[in-house]
Amino acid sequence: MDLSRRQTLALAGAAAAVSLPGALASSAAAADDPYEGLLARAARQLTGGTFDPDDTDFAAALTALDTQAATWWRQIDTSAGRTALWADLAPASDPGMFGQSYQRLRTLATAWATPGTSLTGEPTVLAGLLGALRFLHTTGYHPARSESGNWWFWEIGAPRALMDTCVLLRASLPADDLDAYLKTVARFVPNPDRRTNSPGLAETGANRADKAVIVALRGLLARDAAVVALARDGLSDVRDQGRNSLFRYVTSGDGFYADGSFVQHDSVAYTGTYGSVLLGSVGQLIALLAGSEHAVTDPAVSVLHDAVDRTFAPVLFDGLMMDAVRGRAISRERARDHTDGAVTVSYILQLAEGAPQSYAERWRAAAKGWILRNRETPYATLVGIPALARAKAVLDDPAVLPADRLTGHFVFAGMDRVVHRRPGWACALALSSKRIAAYEAGNGENLHGWYTGDGMTYLYEGDDLDAFGDGFWPTVDPYRLPGTTVDTRARADLGTGGGTGTMRPKNAVAGGAVLNGRYGAAAMELIADGSTLRAKKAWFFVDNAVVALGAGITASDGRTVETIVENRNLHAEGAPRLTVDGHPQPAEPGWSAALTDASWAHLEGTGGYVFPAGGPLHALREERTGTWRSLNTGADTGGSTAPVIRRYATLWFDHGPSPTSASCAYVLLPGATATATGAWSRSRPVRVVANDTTVQAVESPRLGLLAVHFWAAGAVGGLRADGPCTVLVRRRDDGISVALADPGRTATTVTVQLPFPVRQVVRADDTVQVAPGRRPVVTVRVAGSRGRTHTAELV
Repeated sequence: MDLSRRQTLALAGAAAAVSLPGALASSAAAADDPYEGLLARAARQLTGGTFDPDDTDFAAALTALDTQAATWWRQIDTSAGRTALWADLAPASDPGMFGQSYQRLRTLATAWATPGTSLTGEPTVLAGLLGALRFLHTTGYHPARSESGNWWFWEIGAPRALMDTCVLLRASLPADDLDAYLKTVARFVPNPDRRTNSPGLAETGANRADKAVIVALRGLLARDAAVVALARDGLSDVRDQGRNSLFRYVTSGDGFYADGSFVQHDSVAYTGTYGSVLLGSVGQLIALLAGSEHAVTDPAVSVLHDAVDRTFAPVLFDGLMMDAVRGRAISRERARDHTDGAVTVSYILQLAEGAPQSYAERWRAAAKGWILRNRETPYATLVGIPALARAKAVLDDPAVLPADRLTGHFVFAGMDRVVHRRPGWACALALSSKRIAAYEAGNGENLHGWYTGDGMTYLYEGDDLDAFGDGFWPTVDPYRLPGTTVDTRARADLGTGGGTGTMRPKNAVAGGAVLNGRYGAAAMELIADGSTLRAKKAWFFVDNAVVALGAGITASDGRTVETIVENRNLHAEGAPRLTVDGHPQPAEPGWSAALTDASWAHLEGTGGYVFPAGGPLHALREERTGTWRSLNTGADTGGSTAPVIRRYATLWFDHGPSPTSASCAYVLLPGATATATGAWSRSRPVRVVANDTTVQAVESPRLGLLAVHFWAAGAVGGLRADGPCTVLVRRRDDGISVALADPGRTATTVTVQLPFPVRQVVRADDTVQVAPGRRPVVTVRVAGSRGRTHTAELV
């Protein structure tokens, strides 16, 4: 399955009004035909309903639809001996080719049905569409064929586009043609519950959601109540007693987790693509069937409602979707972070239309804030007319006040992701373990994703929303991703064959703990793929600072090992000032330096960097050229060969060849000025108090905060633990807060001894026991908690 396929098509095909030829007759028939009303609703979901084509707010979306559709209409082959509809999608018998052909026909049908396009209501276009559908049915997609190649085209891509097209053309579609197409879809998508080419495989997550929509549309077009019910029941997995319900929390494998995680393909953090598709498809089906005898009434739908706040909102920053949860979609030229974010925002607004008021009001306020703050890539340039109409209603409503940026610290233990959010910036951390893949690649996608799950650190700032969306992936040095420690060995391209695959490393520790929803600590044991490189990595999130530590950095392969502090995209012409210890450095590409005694650095427009233990630090400015094709050769997502040129500023620690127990420490100060960075370096409001293979820890005396990751039993700052764990303790005048997690998931209980007296317990999780006294002992039952944080409040 391919998410840019789904989401790009949702944008391209979502475009206009429901004034289809034959619509009046359909309206008149609706009273006698209960299915027609639902089909008209399905058409509105595709076209956006009634709108004024002269409204300038819709101009960009309407132009985009018209331009694309007119181009494909000019290029379509209507000759008698054709073997394909388009020369670049030949032969039409190939699943990838007929799959994409149906998607283009859907776009043409949408433009034909939309007021204000050059194709609106054109009889020749209608005749061409009907003939093209017959051609694809005869040549490529029909019941007598057996699946080959990528299953997705047979069971999701082609049937979804075909059913959508049939909905749009239903008043003009000959009955025999419609019957043939419905039989084809019934052959390859008989239900939402099973993979047709592998009947023993139950569908989960986004795949199940997509198939439920396909089956529902097939049932409506066939006027078959049993098939529509089958689609609805597929959301809740009635067939298997809810085992694969989309409205339940999972503890492993695909789906939503109670901690906000979303996983697809068993081990990949996929909130931003597969999770978004699930949200869109389920939301569409809920809206489609609302008020009918087939309405979705499962009370567990609240899981989906809660996911908007718990799963999606933390990884949306001013409307863009964080790359840490987009999997192999990062390699898709036509599906960057802004695009996937805009699609997700549109799905949230769609769900709001039928959600309880308390949810809907909150989501509309959040969406208004996301849309208004993203001025670099306006929402109206990213979505089609249906999404734009929903957004316009929110933007034009003075009663909806835009919400401020979400702040807080979020640990997604179920997918090895951590997000720290402040008013002006956000930081996302991508980890991996034997549970969660370091990367996914396949079908020619994500060819250079080697280190994206090895602690890559994504810094998002409100003043530069294009750091990762503006040509970053084809031009960044894939061996120098921010936050990673890497063996500089040459790597072969990933995922060049058919199918998709993942790499799960052997380490158990990946995750962390959160205190008071504001402070966090995270750790990952690095066991490098195909190398002897090992390291203990830890990150501490203290208000406006992120402290990163590395210890035990060891390898024996004879190759240089590096830890990357920063590799910032400066865009095509950027030359921001880089200052080191107060001294401006050269701005031209090609400059490099060894900064062995550097205490701090500052990159204009990004923020500050402090080096508590000094070097060996290196700096580089370079101009890099790459292509999207070098990352993605997929059949329908492959990138272009056009050169992309971007400038970068890079800071890294060089640990030398085959290091033994090397270490490093640095602090990120996003958004800080050069003056503030220098002052921070001198005053050290957050201090590194331990950085070895037993304990990594920082403290903030001003906050009364001690944050620690214990790799083994040990002690630091008077805090003692009897085994591996992540602990944060904050002591204030009004009490003591404690948070603890076992990110390695190896212990049954963990006991910590606090360095100050406790009189009594104010509140504690049921997994936490406290023995008060002069040296109080906190015992936490971590078995079965799957890396989640346990907390207590004491005095």
